[in-house]
Amino acid sequence: MSTNSKTIFMTGATGLVGGHAAQRAVELGHRVRALVRPSSDRRALEQLGAEFVIGDLEDRDALEKGVSGADWVLNCAAKVGDWGELAEFRRLNVDALRILLDAAADEGVERFVHVSSLGVYEGRDHHGTDETTPPAANSLDAYTRSKTEAEALVLSYFRERKLPAVIVRPGFIYGEHDRTVLPKLLLNLRRGSFAYFGSGEQALNCVYVKNLVHALFLAAENPAAVGEVFNITDGVPVSKRRFVSAVAELAGLEPPTRRIPLGLARLLANLVERVAKLRGAKNPPIINKARFKFLGLHLDYSIAKARRVLGYEPPYSFEEAIGRAMAEHQAGPREHVAAAR
Repeated sequence: MSTNSKTIFMTGATGLVGGHAAQRAVELGHRVRALVRPSSDRRALEQLGAEFVIGDLEDRDALEKGVSGADWVLNCAAKVGDWGELAEFRRLNVDALRILLDAAADEGVERFVHVSSLGVYEGRDHHGTDETTPPAANSLDAYTRSKTEAEALVLSYFRERKLPAVIVRPGFIYGEHDRTVLPKLLLNLRRGSFAYFGSGEQALNCVYVKNLVHALFLAAENPAAVGEVFNITDGVPVSKRRFVSAVAELAGLEPPTRRIPLGLARLLANLVERVAKLRGAKNPPIINKARFKFLGLHLDYSIAKARRVLGYEPPYSFEEAIGRAMAEHQAGPREHVAAAR
């Protein structure tokens, strides 16, 4: 890797990906400048010696201040979720992104790395899908639709304003300090309410956060990455059953065995989501199309391009990665799920 120190402006630095990216940047000798809201918990970033720009994704002045004198921009922030209005996702993931892209293009930054999602692909079974497959025109949910539009916006700035941008598409991200996905999965496992959709042997497009961060810095450093899009996963087949069983075992729980037939799960997802939308539900129902995609579909994506162009090889194996991710959640001796309810 390059030893040249860079000033890196980061969005999302208090989140899972951004927090790990900030830590890695400091380890590599770079300077971190982070966009933070006034209410954000900045303690971890303070320990890293990060510089702060107070504001949010829609604050033009803060974004312009953030990119001023920056060499790289790592855009790790986004509104995420499997439920909500498209207008709200679009406001934060597309319209606010345009402000950041304008600031970066005006400043003439050396590299703009945008974190997207493998969710931009069509909601179907995938078997080695690579970047030659275009994103879906109509995504399953508002979040992935906004991420598809965000990618198109980034690439338009590359073409029209010569912004040296790169798009990285991670899969399902897990890792230390995850405050949402792993805790929610563990809660369902302890309640005994988790069930596979179908066999559970369908592929899960997972990526350990430190593997993803490794890819982000390769994308920032490699000139051949400019204008390109890269799928990023752990690079090995991991089924939903293998992932969930590993989480359960490391938490001292019996791996779940309950299953909902795949056809029934698909029917329920469509029906329950339709009813919830008709009722104007503010919170996602227990099953919807996005969750069916996550648990029911075979999601296997090729990272051959990242390996070839970036030289990406995941530094951490799945076994090591899930052990690290679960270290803060591990229990003592194994207990039966029923005992944990």
